[in-house]
Order: sequence, then C-alpha cells, then structure tokens
Amino acid sequence: MKRILVPCDFSPTAVQAFELAAEIATISRGEVLVLHAIEFVAAYETSFVAQPYTFNATVIEELEKDAQKNFDEMMRSHRTDPIPVHFYTDHGPIIDTIQQFITDNEIDLVVMGTHGASGMKELFVGSNAEKIVRLSPVPVFSIKSPASLSSIHKIVFPTLPDLHQSHFVNKIKELQKFLDAHLYLLYVNTLANSMEERTITASLNDYIRHYGFNNYTLNIINDTNEENGIIRFSEEINADMIAMATHGRKGLAHFISGSIAEDVVNHVQCPVWTYTLKHHDS
Repeated sequence: MKRILVPCDFSPTAVQAFELAAEIATISRGEVLVLHAIEFVAAYETSFVAQPYTFNATVIEELEKDAQKNFDEMMRSHRTDPIPVHFYTDHGPIIDTIQQFITDNEIDLVVMGTHGASGMKELFVGSNAEKIVRLSPVPVFSIKSPASLSSIHKIVFPTLPDLHQSHFVNKIKELQKFLDAHLYLLYVNTLANSMEERTITASLNDYIRHYGFNNYTLNIINDTNEENGIIRFSEEINADMIAMATHGRKGLAHFISGSIAEDVVNHVQCPVWTYTLKHHDS
C-alpha cells in the first residue's frame, strides 16, 4: 500500500477519506495521490432554441483554480508530515478518469468517501463509489464517516470455501496483518442455497487449513440472502470493517446478478474494503 489514491470532490466524506489515506501512508511509508476529476455535465442555454453550452478554456481554468484552492485549504487543515502528498486535476467522466489514473500511476489502493445510493438511483445508476468498487483493478477502501486504523480491531470477512482464490486471500491476510485485527470468517447459509451446517463446517475448515488463517473465528449464520446476513452479523458484533470480494460484473450481467459487495458498501456505516476477483482470481 505504497501509492494510495484519493478521488476527491472536497466533500466532508472525501476529506475524511484523505485523512485515512494519510494515516495508511504514514504506516506503510507510502504516498498519497489526490485526484480531482472535473466532469462536464451536458448543459444547455435557456433560450427558445436550446444551444449546447461550451466549456471554454477560461471556465476550465477557473474550475482548476477552485480545485487548487480547496486542496490547499485541505492541506492547511490536516497535517500530513512526513508523507508526500500530490495533487492532480483531470477532465472527463469521473469513473473513466479514475480508472485510467489508477493504471497510469500504478496505484496500490483507492480510499474514497461515499454517501451511498438508494431507491431508483441505486437500481439504475448507483453511487460513484459503487462503480469504482465494481471496476477498480486494485483494492478499494470505502468510508461514510471518519475512520482511523487504530479503531479497526474486528474485520468481517464473508467467504465461500473456494480453494482457487489465492491472490485474493493473500490480500485479506496482508490487510489483517497490517491492521493487527481479528478476522471473523463469515458464511451466510441462504434459503436459495441452503446446506447442512456440518457440511459447511467441514468445507470451511478445509478452506482455513488450505490458506493458513490465524487470529480468526469461524461463523455460520442463516439468512434470506448474503447481503442481509453480512449486514446483520456486522451490526451484531459491532464490526469495525468488512472485507470482501466483488466479481466486477458490467452491463446486463450486473443488472441481473448485481453485486453483494456494492450493496453492502451502500448500506453499512462501517468502512468496507473490497477487491475485484476478475483481475486475478476465477
């Protein structure tokens, strides 16, 4: 976690994400890269015949100046010594801009604030954080409120007894070690895929031995679906963080199948660490 990206619109949650990123970088001896993406939303003049509004060089320059002022103010308000902090602005669709920045700058971790999404917006649009969770090639740390590494002691890790996720599980173990936290391995037995607890326990014990987990407890619960089970269990134990995988589905496949991780990001208050399996694991 040496190169940490904070997508920043200077909202309170974005500033809180910056604070967390600075804390992570301090411990990992890394650096923070703050990116402000300027997205030009289609606009029209209010005349009888609608005319596209053109963003000229002056408008762009003013937006960049405002972003620089906001960044300077954020830096004055939050001491980050001795870690390096770099500020960038770019133009274009927010998600595409962030995705390209991650690739071009060899980012290791994204830390971002989110307000979540709900109702019809969640169904058809989703929050920017939700889309980044789905598409990012590197882990994403999503927060909705102030978070500190020193307060993260209990990590809920929803999982299946899959022995073909070595890269992902190694990321989880690295995260647990970095935070010196207790791991709550969680299996949600759902109505749609119900199994006998004895069978589940045997498979999960094989999974635990295969990957060599330490400092953990195994938890098997029943619920109507995975999302509800993860949220309920996390609330019951007062979890400090949830760490889980997403499959990064797009288009119609995402609309039909959705993503449990994205739903959890939208509906819990604690920080959520996510990792897209499609980039490394099957």
